[in-house]
Amino acid sequence: MHKARQGKELVLRTTNEIGALAKVSKVVAEKGINILAMNCWVEGPEAVLRLVTDDMLRTTDVLRENGYGPEEKDVVLVDAAHKPGILRHITDMLAKENIDLSHLVASATINQDECLVILNSSNNERAIVLLND
Repeated sequence: MHKARQGKELVLRTTNEIGALAKVSKVVAEKGINILAMNCWVEGPEAVLRLVTDDMLRTTDVLRENGYGPEEKDVVLVDAAHKPGILRHITDMLAKENIDLSHLVASATINQDECLVILNSSNNERAIVLLND
């Protein structure tokens, strides 16, 4: 039903200004790197970006080359069926094992059969085992 695996995300902070996300997107796109997921928000004067790409090593390199200081974080990447109740199913499984989520992002278009769920928890290794059972 699910395919869960260890993954990485990059977290970077930059000045919160108009066009900041466009600049980051540009340097990544110019290297032919595909962004699989991104989550952004503002904290005071800073913009915080979390991203997962199809080539995390090259993404890290290109961001560093362009003056960003990305921090690599462990996450769980879950390919799941895109249907009603799947998020409830995933979160119920983790809650029953007392696994605390620090963050979760999920996305799919209306026509996709699968969705991508990205999460970080108090026990990523156990979460992977549970979600693959």
